[in-house]
Amino acid sequence: MDGRIFIGGGGEAYGEKQGLALKYANRHGLVAGATGTGKTVTLQIMAEGFSAAGVPVFLSDVKGDLSGLAEPGSETFKLHEAFMERAGKIGFDGYSYDKFPVLFWDLFGEQGHPVRTTVSEMGPLLLSRLMELSEAQEGILNIAFRVADDEGMALLDLKDLQALLVWVGENRADLGLRYGNISPASIGAIQRRLLVLENQGGAKLFGEPALELADLMRSDTDGRGMISILAADKLMGSPRLYATFLLWLLSELFEELPEVGDPDKPRLVFFFDEAHLLFDDAPKALVDKVEQVARLIRSKGVGVYFITQNPADVPEDILGQLGNRVQHALRAFTARDRKELRLAAETYRDNPRFDTEEAIREVGVGEAVTSFLEPKGVPGVVERTLIRPPSSRLGPIDGAARTGIIDASPIAGKYETLKDRESAYEILTRRAADAARAAEEAEREEEEQPAPEREYRSARRYSGNRVSRSTSRSRRSPETIGSALGKAVIKELGGTTGRRIVRGILGGLFKAR
Repeated sequence: MDGRIFIGGGGEAYGEKQGLALKYANRHGLVAGATGTGKTVTLQIMAEGFSAAGVPVFLSDVKGDLSGLAEPGSETFKLHEAFMERAGKIGFDGYSYDKFPVLFWDLFGEQGHPVRTTVSEMGPLLLSRLMELSEAQEGILNIAFRVADDEGMALLDLKDLQALLVWVGENRADLGLRYGNISPASIGAIQRRLLVLENQGGAKLFGEPALELADLMRSDTDGRGMISILAADKLMGSPRLYATFLLWLLSELFEELPEVGDPDKPRLVFFFDEAHLLFDDAPKALVDKVEQVARLIRSKGVGVYFITQNPADVPEDILGQLGNRVQHALRAFTARDRKELRLAAETYRDNPRFDTEEAIREVGVGEAVTSFLEPKGVPGVVERTLIRPPSSRLGPIDGAARTGIIDASPIAGKYETLKDRESAYEILTRRAADAARAAEEAEREEEEQPAPEREYRSARRYSGNRVSRSTSRSRRSPETIGSALGKAVIKELGGTTGRRIVRGILGGLFKAR
């Protein structure tokens, strides 16, 4: 099918061959259906089609099955005969097994190249979503980011953010005059949520080297688009982390890529599996941001495809922008299920040959109800479709094969070594160390004064507490260098960071005694 990705069709009970037009592939899409109805295979064959057309793909491997894209199918596979029969039935001429160029990624760095961003790039809105902060706590986080910008402190990883929050809490009185009220209770709550995030493995998401978007938009030497596969089986244990990371990635694509208008094919196709996690309990501000990105990112040449069990999982304003649809079977056992099934059927352009609602309920595994955009972006008539068999391996590859692909990757070694350049943590630690050193020098200078001078100063301090204010002011002795330095650092030492350093110094002295 020229200019199209072949999806399926064929057979007397079905319509003509169904294909996704590359020209309209950046108009986004939806793959929906109950568990076990074939969504993963549909995702696999769509990734194959885009790659073969020279379009890079990014997808998340929630079940661990999609790694099979890196190896060709086999004639020894138990479904080989069924695949060949299906290919013949739907007119898939020239069907054969093939492998596709793959890049493996893993937020935890175990099953692929590490993928990271910085705290600054994530921003306060998505971090607040990630940590489930209240509106007041999100306000404090915004202040912290603004302070970091004004102070010239980079926020790269979680320890930078933790150190900055400590500093903001210690200086909240002064900062509050400029940025607004800063509650110690809110800072404490954010710190606790950071600990939870760290325990969930979120600390590995933040740091450098950060992901370069160009590495997601590669092609191999044959001109086929690279398929970037994010290992998400472990990541799904922290669903909020999973959804926030993918939303961040989508936002970065939206902000960094230039406008390309209406290209002949997308620059990148982004599959968002388990899409309901993005919208569950999401605040309206976040849903509005997703809607904005989905509406405008197509002009950047990026197609976004949501994978979910039910179309009702996607907000209506976003669902209306998904012009290419593959609907696998929906189960309708309750009144609510039947209502959602009816609403899903109403979003399709009717076909006089069958009842859409009934078809969605009855299609079997490997079948779907499909509708793709036609010329001028008009939705196609809904059709019952037999999904074509995949050319790549159905199921996961073994660990040794995965390791070999990672080692031979064109970006091997680029992200594996963590870098820790100077940022907020190092700057604040150095400030605290300088303050502690200045305090120690001031104390030493005072101790080196002659005994009569020390006794005189002590007497003056003692008597100063017993004279009137006017007398003490008129007889006050000139300020020494030591006392000036002491005053300069006392504010810094009064904070948590300063106390930790002083405890370290004095602790050694007491231990020696």
